[in-house]
Amino acid sequence: MRILVINSGSSSIKFSIFDSENAEHSAEPCCIFDGELSGVGGDAVLRESECADSNARRLNVKAEAPLQAIRVVLDAVCRSPIATVDAVGYRVVHPGAKLNEHQRITDEVLRDLEEAAVFAPLHDPEVVTIIREGMARFPHVAHYACFDTVFHETMPTEATTYPIPYAYREQGVRRYGFHGLSCESIVRQLRSRTREEDLGFPQRMVIAHLGSGCSVTALLNGSSVDTTMGLTPTGGIVMGTRPGDLDPGLVLYMLRQQESDAKNATSSVEKILNHASGIAGVSGMTGDVKAVRATAEKGDAQAVLAMKIFTRSVTKAIGGFSWLLGGLDAIVFTGGIGEHDAFTRAEILGDLHGLGVAIDARPNQAKGPALRRIGVATSAVTVFVVPAQEDLMIAIHVGRMARLGK
Repeated sequence: MRILVINSGSSSIKFSIFDSENAEHSAEPCCIFDGELSGVGGDAVLRESECADSNARRLNVKAEAPLQAIRVVLDAVCRSPIATVDAVGYRVVHPGAKLNEHQRITDEVLRDLEEAAVFAPLHDPEVVTIIREGMARFPHVAHYACFDTVFHETMPTEATTYPIPYAYREQGVRRYGFHGLSCESIVRQLRSRTREEDLGFPQRMVIAHLGSGCSVTALLNGSSVDTTMGLTPTGGIVMGTRPGDLDPGLVLYMLRQQESDAKNATSSVEKILNHASGIAGVSGMTGDVKAVRATAEKGDAQAVLAMKIFTRSVTKAIGGFSWLLGGLDAIVFTGGIGEHDAFTRAEILGDLHGLGVAIDARPNQAKGPALRRIGVATSAVTVFVVPAQEDLMIAIHVGRMARLGK
C-alpha cells in the first residue's frame, strides 16, 4: 500500500509517499518519495527526490495561491517514478467542535471542516481547498484527515476549559492544543529508544516544539495533560510572527484602535496577531530566528529583546509544567528551531538550573537528524533533541485506518 501524505503550512506544502507493505508486521511505513513546495505566494521553489537519494531536484515554479500550489505538488507526484497512490492522508490543523479523531474524509467531514474555519480561518479553508483538489486528482482512493489536536484529547477537563460563559463553551470554544502529531512521534521514538537500551521511559516530560509555530506540552506516561496552545495556534508561548498569550484587554484595545475602519477591524487585528507580532513584531524584522539572532549578535537592541522574550516564554512554560507534573524526568526539543538552534536551547535551559538541568556543550552543538541526548550524565533531568516525524505519523494512522476498513 502506497500512501501519499500532504502536510501543508502557511507558505509551504510538504509531500511524501510511504510504502506501508510491511506495516502490519510491525515495520513502520518507509518513505520512498518526498518533496516540498516552499515560498507559496511569492518566489516558489519545488524540491523533490526519492527518499534514498540525497540528490534533490529543485525547480522555480509559480504558486501564488493554495489551489495553484497543490496542483504543482500533485503534478510532481503524478510524474514521479512512484506515481501509484493507494490512499491519501492530510495534516489538518483544527477539527472544529464535531471531530475528535483521525478519520476518512466524507462529504460530511468536509462540511464539518468548513464549519471549523470559524476557529482556524487562516488554516482550515486552505486545507479544505487542498483536500478537494486531492480528491479530484485521485478519485478512486480513500482520503483521510489526521488532526493536530487528537493527541491532546487526553487532557483533563480542567485543562481544556476556558473560564468563560457556558454559551461559548457549548459552541466548542475550549483549549484544543496543537503539534499533536509531532508530540506523538516524539513519544513513539522515545519508547522505541528506551526499549532498545533497556531504560525507563520518562514518565514526567515536556516537549518544546519550536518552529514557525511554537508550543510546549506536558506529558505524564506519554499522554498529554496540558499544552500552551489553546483554541487556536496563536496562543501560548512567543512565536516567529505570533505573540502567544496576551492580556484580553490588549486585544480589545487593538480593536478599538481600528475604529476608523471598524468594518475591517477584526481582520486587521487578526492579521497583526498572526503575521506581524511575536519575534517579528518586537525585532522589526521577520520571524526568522536565525536572522534575528545574527542581528542581535551585532548589538541590535530590539533583536536582543526579541530573542530574550522568546526564550524566556519557553523557560516559563517548562518551569510551570515542571510544578504541574510534580517534577521532570525529561525535556525534549523538536521543530526547526528546537532541533537545529543550539544557542536557543542553551539559553532556554540556562535558567532551569534550579531544576537540576545541565547540558553538555559538545552534543548540544553537534549536528544530526537523529534522536540524541544533550544533557550531562549527572543532570537530574534528561534532555533530548528528537526530530519531529509528523508525516510518518500520518502514514501510520492512514495505514491503520485503511486496514480496519475505516
